Formats: sequence, C-alpha cells, structure tokens
Amino acid sequence: MSRSPLACDPARSRGREFGLDGMDSRGPRSAYQRDRDRIIHSIAFRRLRHKTQVFIAPDGDHYRVRLTHSLEVAQIGRVIARALGLDEDLTEALCLAHDIGHPPFGHAGEEALDAALADHGGFDHNAHCLRVLMRLESPYCEHDGLNLSWELLEGLAKHNGPVARAPWALAELDAAWPLDLGEWSCLEAQVAAIADDIAYDNHDIDDGLRAGFLSLEELLAQPFVADQWRAVEARYPQAPRDRQLRELVRSQIGLMVNDVIAETRARTKGMASVADVRAAGRASAHFSPALAEEERRLKRFMYERLYYHPEQLAAADSARKVTAALFAAYAADPALMGAAWAAGLPAEQPARARHIADYLAGMTDRFAMAAYHRISGEVPEGLSNV
Repeated sequence: MSRSPLACDPARSRGREFGLDGMDSRGPRSAYQRDRDRIIHSIAFRRLRHKTQVFIAPDGDHYRVRLTHSLEVAQIGRVIARALGLDEDLTEALCLAHDIGHPPFGHAGEEALDAALADHGGFDHNAHCLRVLMRLESPYCEHDGLNLSWELLEGLAKHNGPVARAPWALAELDAAWPLDLGEWSCLEAQVAAIADDIAYDNHDIDDGLRAGFLSLEELLAQPFVADQWRAVEARYPQAPRDRQLRELVRSQIGLMVNDVIAETRARTKGMASVADVRAAGRASAHFSPALAEEERRLKRFMYERLYYHPEQLAAADSARKVTAALFAAYAADPALMGAAWAAGLPAEQPARARHIADYLAGMTDRFAMAAYHRISGEVPEGLSNV
C-alpha cells in the first residue's frame, strides 16, 4: 500500500518537548517507532495487565484486561492504517498508550478519584494518560517523562475530538508544550480512537457471554448482531456453538473495519495533507451513517445488560469505596504510601491531593486491594464477580 499524503511523516514530526536527548545512536528507528518502543518498555504499560477492562480483578485467565484490550486495539488500528496508507507505527503507539491513564478498577476507580479531587480540579483518565507519559513515567536522566513525539501526544489528548475545556492536568501540559487542543487530531489518532470502539464493542460481547451476563437470545434482538449470526450459522451449520460465537465476533469486527475504511476514504476524498484533516471541522475516520446508528444501538444494549448489570454495579460500588478509603488513608498518613512518595508530597493544595491521586492511579487492581487489606485489616468484598 502506498503512503497517503494524509499520513503523518515521522521525518517531519514537530519534535519532542525536550529534543532528541542523544537518540541518534539508538538504531535505525523512525520517531514514531521510538514512541511505540518507549511505551512498550514503560512500567505504566506493564501495569495494564492487572487493570480492569470490563470485569474487576477477574479470576478467570480468559477475560480481557487493559493490556490485552490495548493489544487488540493496536491490531485493529494497524489494519485500518495500512489500508488507508497511514503511518502504522504512530497508529500502533496511540492504540497501545490510550488506556495508560486509567486508575485501578476502571471507571469506578476514576469516579472515586474524581470525587476525592472535587476541590482540587478533579480526575480525568485521559488527561492523566498525558500526565503519566509526559511527567510521571521518567526513566531518563535528562528529563521527566518519556519525551514522546508531538503527534503522539496530541493524538492522545484529542482522541475524542477537539478539547474545548481542558482538565487541569491537560491544561498544565498544554501550557508547557502546546498541543493545538482546538483542532482535530491527525488521521492516525482518529483511527486509533475508532479501533478502540470496534475492539470493546465486540470483545466485551465475548467476555459478557463467557461470564454469563449476556445471552445469545438477548444479543439476537440487536439487528446488527442478528444479521451476522444468521450468516455464521449458514456458513458453519455443524460447528459447535462456542466456535460459532467466536466467528460472530470476528465477523462483526471485519464488517466494522471495512465500513470504517470505506467511509474514511469517502470523507477524505479531495484532501491533500495532514493539515486538511486537522482543519476538516469533523471526524474524518468514522463509521458510515447506517453503521454508526447500529453501533450506538449496540452500545446502549451493552450498557443496559452488561456494564450496568446488578452484579457489575455492586462490584463498582465496592471499588469506589476501596479507592476512596485508600485516598483518605494516604491523606491522613502519607507515610503509608512508602518513603519515596511520602518524601515527594507537596505541602500545599491542590498539589498535595494531586500527588496522592498520582500514587493511587498508578496502582493495579490487585495492588489496591492488597493495600486496602494492609491498611484496614479487612478483605475487600464483592470486587471480583467472575
């Protein structure tokens, strides 16, 4: 596939906040390949293997976590990027990094941290992703952060489109190194965002069925799913049901990917540069109108039947209580965070509360549960429901 004029060119990157820091001797990699490699080798990326995707601290080995989800998003993103002639390495890096800002227990943990920081600017997992990559994850001697390319960081900052009101963490980082928050991001970032939708729309079905929170009968009430299921049954009538279900998920992913490729080509027809994508005034990587409506309907179903399932809500409530209790304990006795984090605790607010939230947000599910048990003497109940 030839390279599209709409692809970000690593040779023309806007650079890095702290310059090249001696990277010329580190092998024949492009700027975006370096980004990908720095993310993969980071501690924050490794921690994703024990952070919630759908189910909190799942006991089963087959359920997805943030790490496996991010790998699946990267696979889908690269397929779309290759078909469109975009930079695959930048797309992959964006996909791999997009969930690094999530605290333990997923959105339940985020809600608890947001409440704990209500008087200090709140907590937003996307802004925290940038905070981790630009300030907290610091393996280098010359500077804070991973010193990633401008295109990678702006893509993460604007994965849902232009940012009209930046949360405090993102506003601070943007002031230090402007990311043009009012514009649309590059096409690679938009592809990474829609690859995320495709991955969790379908893989959460797989996990929901495995856990018994969803049934095939409920799913077949969705026209989009029903159409794909009939095609699978017609193609493989003698196959075992579990294999048919996995084929259903693959079939839906393939249909969505092909739809995005076709719609994106139509939306970018006549564009001649990355600047045109940023100035388009709308998303350029998108589902077709018909599939977008089907995807919205599927999301509503998944919220009603899986994400807001009574057992899920009970587990989320327990997770919020554990997170809130940990924050309160660290605020009362910073020494509980350990010597290094306690020593770095600022004296004044809001920096003091934000420092505690940085520590808590870096925890994995199991680390947070162990910390809660160590501090309270209680075993947190109801956090793992599969």
